[in-house]
Parts: sequence; structure tokens; C-alpha cells
Amino acid sequence: MKDFLAVYLREILLIKKRIFRILLSFSINPLLYLFAFGIGLGKNIVIGGRSYLEFLIPGLISATSMMQAFAINVEINISRFYLKIFEEFQASPISHFSYALGEILSGVTRAFLATFIILAISYLAGVKFYLNFYFFIAVFLNAFVFASLGLTSAMLIKSHADQALVTNFIITPMMFLGGTFFPTENLPSFIKPFIEILPLTITSHTLRSIALYNSFKNSYLIILFLIAVISFIIALYSIKESKD
Repeated sequence: MKDFLAVYLREILLIKKRIFRILLSFSINPLLYLFAFGIGLGKNIVIGGRSYLEFLIPGLISATSMMQAFAINVEINISRFYLKIFEEFQASPISHFSYALGEILSGVTRAFLATFIILAISYLAGVKFYLNFYFFIAVFLNAFVFASLGLTSAMLIKSHADQALVTNFIITPMMFLGGTFFPTENLPSFIKPFIEILPLTITSHTLRSIALYNSFKNSYLIILFLIAVISFIIALYSIKESKD
């Protein structure tokens, strides 16, 4: 327990030290998307009896929590390639499990900060949703999955520059195709089955269903939980491979 807290609290202290800059950076992209797509482009668009702005925000929460959770790979890469802090963790008696859990939960914390910012912006814009325990469980599982994948990618790449390839070829396409900006029903039939099984798509469907209709499919949360467990196991394996 102490091992995990040592890793997690280090990351939280780094966030605390830069909290105002972090909150500002977390606010910029959601504001741009809300103004450009929700207010500008989608002012008169109605989807499923709801305004496009109401449709957009749950998807934006899904995508932003994904991006911020996955972004721990940047900090980890800096620790590995420049500051050599990761080598200190390797030399310490901290277990792989504790290190992985501490790093991943720091990514989850970042994701929740971004989520609360979007919800605050939405409230100020006059958009209100149903929010319950399961809504935040879905955000947690989504963030846990992508923080685990962020840790995995940070462990497996060989240079800091290679990280951009992972973001450009996996994370960015998923952000735009995973039910964030438009209904997945509009996708071509040959690609739709693949998009529907992505964790971001499942999260977008779940958050949108809860936020707009106060209902959700239990199977979606179960699937997200299973993906989170698998992602964590892969992250543990990647740490072992990196150490070896």
C-alpha cells in the first residue's frame, strides 16, 4: 500500500504544483469543441430529439478523459529518457503492481479533473444532465483503460519521438470515430462492428445514455471492466519487459 501511495502521491504533487496551468490546458480543447461543433455547427441540429450540444458533451467527456488518461505516457517518457526517475523506481523495492497502479490512477485523476471542467462548462452554458454513480464509474473505467494503455506504450517505445506515432495512428482516430461527434449508426456497415467494440465507443454510448435518458446497459460496464483488467495485465507485462 505504501509503495502504491509513494508513486501516486508523487504524480499528484506534480499536478498540484502546476494545477492552474493544467486546469487551463484542460479547458481549452473542450471549449473549442463546444463552440465550434456544439454552438457553431450544431446550433440547429437535433439528434434523437436532443440538441447536438446535448449529444456532443457526453462524447466529449469520453474522448477528453481518454486523452488525459493516456497522456501519462508523456510524463513517464520524460522520466525514462531524460530525468532517469524510472530507473530509480526500478532500483527501489516498489513492485510492478504498485508502480503500475500508482501511475494509472494518476492518469485517472487527470481524467476526472478534465471531466469536472467539462461538466462545469456545460452547467454554465445551461446544459444539464442526469449524473449518477454509474456515470462516474464509466468515466473511471474508461480512464483506467487508457491510462493502462498509456503506461504500456510508454514502456514499449524506444524513444520519446515514437510516442507521437501511437497517438496519431490509434488515439486520434479513435477519438473521432468512437461515437464522440456523431452517431455510430451513420458509419458504413463494413467498419461499424469494429467501431462498436472500441472502449471509447462503449463509454460514449454509456455516458450519453445515462446523461440524456438516465439509463444504461449493464453489459457495457461489464465489458469496460473486463477491458480494464486486461489492459492492466498488459501494462504489468510491459513493465517487466522494459525492466528485462
